[in-house]
Amino acid sequence: MDAKALFDQTTFECSKLITQRYSTSFTLGIKTLDKKYHMPIYAIYGFVRYADEIVDTFHDHDKKALLELFKRDTFKAISEKISLNPVLHAFQIIVNQYRIDLDLIEAFLHSMEMDLDFNTYNDTKYNEYIYGSAEVVGLMCLKVFCNGDNKSYESLKSPACKLGAAFQKVNFLRDIKSDYEERGRVYFPGVDFMDFDKSAKQLIEEDIQKDFDEALIGINNLPKGAKMGVKVAYLYYQKLFDKIKSLPPETITQERVRIPNSKKMSLLISTYFVMKLGLA
Repeated sequence: MDAKALFDQTTFECSKLITQRYSTSFTLGIKTLDKKYHMPIYAIYGFVRYADEIVDTFHDHDKKALLELFKRDTFKAISEKISLNPVLHAFQIIVNQYRIDLDLIEAFLHSMEMDLDFNTYNDTKYNEYIYGSAEVVGLMCLKVFCNGDNKSYESLKSPACKLGAAFQKVNFLRDIKSDYEERGRVYFPGVDFMDFDKSAKQLIEEDIQKDFDEALIGINNLPKGAKMGVKVAYLYYQKLFDKIKSLPPETITQERVRIPNSKKMSLLISTYFVMKLGLA
């Protein structure tokens, strides 16, 4: 392995480590993808994870300035095809290799900027945020899965967006307490955190289930090497969503719904074998 290849490999391994540290479920899901997809998806996750950390974690720093620097460095890395920031270097390789549209990256970073300015979202801002923070991430992954097959990409775009939206909305429900108490955010339009009742929760759940149902159509048409991993993620999130649906609103506003790592592993293994046997 030459020096350049070693540098590239090391940056991908950094993104893999970030994924492993920040998301047990996402890491396990990636392992069920075909091996050729592992490093590209790690690179995408590492990029979106670090951007998200800027707006959610670094409270003692100028987040706006940090995010602007990260944005500038991102597009510079893509243009120059190199960065000494390992996360951005791995990401730019994937962006250039799979021709990920720069508009998707711009939309994602715009949603991160929205987190710095918006605390309560109306319908328009909510949909704008969901698109940039979640749907475009699904489209970046879809670019990798389709690998230049533009016809397949175009046919699967809408279901990929629905899946990203479903995952994000489940996260919003799961994290409604911390988003409000730690960051002052309420993502769901028209929802009063202090008066979050069964009716409001049910309306949100109906919207999420519709996204899940529409996403499933696309999952079944994904390339073979991607279908397993995405379906496992779908089934995992559906089960997490089912757990959230079974709980009263007051529980959701008082504690974060969690699935222990041991149960995540068991769940992902069981769904993996269900897929292998063709039962789902």
